[in-house]
Amino acid sequence: MSSSSPAHADLTTERLVLRPWTMDEVTAVLDGTRSAHWAEDFPAEGDRVIAGLFDQHPVWLTPYGHRLVVERASGSVVGSIGLFWPPSEGVLEIGYGIVASRRGRGYATEATRALTGLALTAPDVHTVSAHVEPSNPSSVRVLEKAGFQQWATEGDTIRYRITNPGS
Repeated sequence: MSSSSPAHADLTTERLVLRPWTMDEVTAVLDGTRSAHWAEDFPAEGDRVIAGLFDQHPVWLTPYGHRLVVERASGSVVGSIGLFWPPSEGVLEIGYGIVASRRGRGYATEATRALTGLALTAPDVHTVSAHVEPSNPSSVRVLEKAGFQQWATEGDTIRYRITNPGS
């Protein structure tokens, strides 16, 4: 990672690279322009929604914001993951999505662990949270495998969190 700002550097895991979105990629997603470096089913609906929100929330593209999930073996973008910045009372929320063609490989868990680890190094952040509907057992498993603990249920949403041990 770069010494000037590790949050801007790519995060590399065993099988993935999590790299910041570029404005060209945001534009391509919004315009429906295909990139040769995208999995055949990228972007998914969630990726299009996030790309559309970048104009309203430009801070999401800054140091600890949103990243594309790139499969190292193929070099293809297979999803996205992000932190909804800024933190609220030391808490950041994480969200993620992997395209259908790459699900079931543990990519969401691998990406969630990596970005959560980075988030917990951010100034004034002690907790990363996520919420999921009980009707989405795959996402529940991702969070549990990534070390998140269930801490609340609010209506049709289960809230998960992981807290920096030093807090």
